Amino acid sequence: MQNIGLDGTAADDTGLLVGWLNRAELARELALSVDTLQRWETRRMGPPCVRVGRKVLYRMEAVRDWLRDQEARKTGANRAVAGRR
Repeated sequence: MQNIGLDGTAADDTGLLVGWLNRAELARELALSVDTLQRWETRRMGPPCVRVGRKVLYRMEAVRDWLRDQEARKTGANRAVAGRR
């Protein structure tokens, strides 16, 4: 994975942004469109992000936690429905 500088160009590997993804990289990882991530941010339902100027960055560990939470909510909801039957 190539580090992208805040100006959108390839950054020297200083280690500053290790563990962070920009919106395009995360969209590619999740097989989503950039627009979907943008809509999720607006609706406050997507993974947590940080704005640095005009750039939106996602911390990989926070995205993993968000994905685990989504999975837990889904399996928890299925169990609740099954218990009521």
